[in-house]
Amino acid sequence: MNVPFVDLNAQYREIRRDIKKPLENLFVKSSFILGEDVKLFEAEFARHCGTNYAIGLNSGTDALFLSLLSLGIKEGDEVIVPVFTFIATALAVSYTGAKPVFVDIDDKTYNIDPEKIRKAVTKNTKAIIPVHLFGQSADMQPISAIAKEYNLKVVEDAAQAHGALYQGKQCGSLADIGCFSFYPTKNLGAFGDAGMVVTDSEKIYQKIFMLRDCGRKGRYEHAIKGYNSRLDTIQAIILRAKLTKLDKWNKLRQENAKYYSQLLKDEKNITLPQSAKDASHVYHIYAVRIKDRDRIYEELRQKGIGVSIYYPMPLHLQEAYKELNYKKGDFPVAERVCQEIIALPMYPHMNKKQIKFVSEQLKKVLNG
Repeated sequence: MNVPFVDLNAQYREIRRDIKKPLENLFVKSSFILGEDVKLFEAEFARHCGTNYAIGLNSGTDALFLSLLSLGIKEGDEVIVPVFTFIATALAVSYTGAKPVFVDIDDKTYNIDPEKIRKAVTKNTKAIIPVHLFGQSADMQPISAIAKEYNLKVVEDAAQAHGALYQGKQCGSLADIGCFSFYPTKNLGAFGDAGMVVTDSEKIYQKIFMLRDCGRKGRYEHAIKGYNSRLDTIQAIILRAKLTKLDKWNKLRQENAKYYSQLLKDEKNITLPQSAKDASHVYHIYAVRIKDRDRIYEELRQKGIGVSIYYPMPLHLQEAYKELNYKKGDFPVAERVCQEIIALPMYPHMNKKQIKFVSEQLKKVLNG
């Protein structure tokens, strides 16, 4: 049996009737850039997150970048970032000219460790970017308390946490700004690149609204130096259809994760994902930790199982950030996790037969 890491075609089959007429209407109207469906999706997504505003963008990376710009982050500033995340989180800081300052992670949730944030704060620190990794919120209460104490802004990287909750509130609505990616493999994924910023601040909304469209104030009137970072109407149509399925699909992910954990709970050589008490996990990624990870990864791939590694190298050891002069051993938790973590196939339309096959093959490989 072949089990892919993710099956996007299954999602398409579920929404194809819903998108057929809106796409045909769009092709007739030809309003491909910032069309009516973009405005409708922004309103619907803001309502879903429980925020006052939402601004559609071309990617999650630009969502982070423009958010930092809207807060005045600039050269000479520092922004605290978890060391275990996709590099786009740190790149958004670098694009502003500011310096990303890395912090180690919690050993159980793989999110930024709030206790280690305080030690990273300096007189140049202006913001914190907690990442809600793998579908589970970072521990926002202590993070927000530290931010308030030091007068720092907080920008949530919720790229992997569409629909996840923290203390009953949606990820993305827990800080000054929430940033989302709609990369196709996300829990809410487009048919290409797309992103979103949500906020309760009208001032931030107005700034990002101009930044995303060349600093435009009128048709050919530009108040600031902006960027070309708009959400395509086609992607908005796809995302509007998928948004109506998000809660159902997240529930299916949770059921799949529960079945995985049930099948693997007695295997001593596996560390299963753990859910924090204040957070609901929506399992963008179902990641386990095992020894001898690389061998097991290759053997599972040979058996037709689409496993993946999130992430094989922490940010402080990436060549792209060698100028920051971090070294091996600086962030021991993240370094250990990078050596052990492996992501099993996870998507809403998986069936129990597939999950059972993956689990059985994993146990066989583990036990020789």
